[in-house]
Amino acid sequence: MRDSESIIEGRNEVIEAFRAGRTVEKVFMIERTEDGPLKTILREAKKAGVSVRFVKKERLEQLSESGKHQGVVAYVASMEYSQVDDILSLAEERNEQPFIILLDNVEDPHNLGAIIRTADASGAHGVIIPKDRSALLTAGAIRASAGAANHVLVAKVTNLTNTIEDLKKRGLWFVCADMDGDTMYSLDLKGPIGVVIGNEGKGVSRLVKEHCDMKAAIPMKGKMSSLNASVAAGIMMYEIVRQRG
Repeated sequence: MRDSESIIEGRNEVIEAFRAGRTVEKVFMIERTEDGPLKTILREAKKAGVSVRFVKKERLEQLSESGKHQGVVAYVASMEYSQVDDILSLAEERNEQPFIILLDNVEDPHNLGAIIRTADASGAHGVIIPKDRSALLTAGAIRASAGAANHVLVAKVTNLTNTIEDLKKRGLWFVCADMDGDTMYSLDLKGPIGVVIGNEGKGVSRLVKEHCDMKAAIPMKGKMSSLNASVAAGIMMYEIVRQRG
């Protein structure tokens, strides 16, 4: 675990973070390509494979904690990530079938933290998130996990569909939460399994959904058509707990 800040602001500060080898997650930058230091940050980000998003000044003002962003705000991990192999090894150590949660475009850090907390409670072996368009292990996500982030392995991958296909070759089946699927109570969710949870508004993306073996619908009796991502994840996780006995 690293006790680093979750946000770095200012041109020199971000450049130094890259050059010091810190784990920079995302960079938000105002589009001003003639600016020398910002060009340097772009080069360093490209070299490190870090996503850069160009945003308006108003968005940077929202992200900034100090008000002195100088046109750039960067996020760094508050904790180190695990590897997917670490998650599988944990299942093997426990002599259990792998039980993994995968998140597709879940961008709210509070949802990520809540999902990590439920993953710990349900006995899941780990959580996998994509490198881009995902909430990351920032201080906010760790706080929302109520300490569970210290106990749950979280792996960050470049491509979620490639990861799913690799894990399929290693014996896992995949189910995604999808309102057009079969009711989750009718599905066999025992055995080595990965549960895919999508964004609250759009759900699991089409491409990721196509790589899943099953689609599970959570019964909805009220007037709302969808659930908060962390709530949907919790319901799915505990159906697996129930089926596993």
